[in-house]
Amino acid sequence: MLGIAAALILLAAPPSGGGEILPDRELVPFAVAGGEIPAPLTATPGDPTRGREIAAGRQANCLACHHMPIPEERFHGDLGPDLAGVAERLTEGELRLRLVDPKRIDEASVMPAFYRAHGLTRVARRYRDRPILAAQQIEDVIAYLMTLTEP
Repeated sequence: MLGIAAALILLAAPPSGGGEILPDRELVPFAVAGGEIPAPLTATPGDPTRGREIAAGRQANCLACHHMPIPEERFHGDLGPDLAGVAERLTEGELRLRLVDPKRIDEASVMPAFYRAHGLTRVARRYRDRPILAAQQIEDVIAYLMTLTEP
């Protein structure tokens, strides 16, 4: 199962020069408290429209593992939980920790750390020493996920 998830993530990653902006190497400091990252990573509020585009796009590739209420996209995954209604189940802070570093919640998680740069294994060369998503992209995805209140 882990091999399939890793293959999906690697296959779905856009080739070099794919047009997306690679995040800066410098990570914004954050604090984990009570199973969440309560404070946003940026001073700019997340944009749910951009967050939806990121979630459906190839850089984050959420659809490889999750079913999401994005009907125009085909081939939703079922390895991870269905994200419909996720805003009713998790807080912004809980979602932030799951996106930043899901292994802090479950060491066996196959979900990639989208905002971690060090101590990772089996990382595509283009993401070595840099996060998959920038801090603002994380906040945009969270803003989108917080709109998902209907199961």
